Amino acid sequence: MTRDPWRGGSPGQAISRDSVVAAFDFDGTITTSDSLRDFVRYMVGGRGLIRGAVCAAPWLAGMLAGTCDRGTAKARFLAGAIGGMTRRELERAARRYVAQRLPALIRPEMEARLREHKRRGHRLVLVSASPAFYLKVWAESAGFDAVLATELEFRGDRFSGRLASPNCWGPEKVRRLQQWSGVGKPPVLFAYGDSRGDRELLALADHGWLRGQGEMPSIDAWP
Repeated sequence: MTRDPWRGGSPGQAISRDSVVAAFDFDGTITTSDSLRDFVRYMVGGRGLIRGAVCAAPWLAGMLAGTCDRGTAKARFLAGAIGGMTRRELERAARRYVAQRLPALIRPEMEARLREHKRRGHRLVLVSASPAFYLKVWAESAGFDAVLATELEFRGDRFSGRLASPNCWGPEKVRRLQQWSGVGKPPVLFAYGDSRGDRELLALADHGWLRGQGEMPSIDAWP
């Protein structure tokens, strides 16, 4: 029998601590507001943010009308706001943003929840539709084991204005988590979200929490 990689020791042994996975959405769940708009404003200012929105207006309208997918609208917005910037420019901006601005957006109660999962030896996974390049910087400092997020496409060393991966939203969050786990659903899954884009992930979880819908689930049974 092949040993389950999520279990410690022989088959049939009790689930180990690191077999408990806590999957967190980012924007609105861990943060108080949308980090993508905030990052773009931080990097290129209000005018750059407006420029991106104007360039993407037909696709943003289509998204609201249900005729355009979120990933396409996001790519058009980013193309208008930061298209053509180099990977190094974006990485440097990401480090500055995480150090100088992002801490103000983090909810204290979610930071405490992250620390408690980590203290218990659970695996932390950030699952977000926002771009991975700045989420990875923050997630590393916060002790996450993995970041499953939307990747940007680079041609040469410059952002092409396109996405290199599907927008990590809705069903894509579940697909990415299952791909990461290698065994489908982790043995014990906690999931935290705040919007329609987290519905499928919360449905997959053993213990799911949607912001505004009661207390967070107890983790006392998983020391």
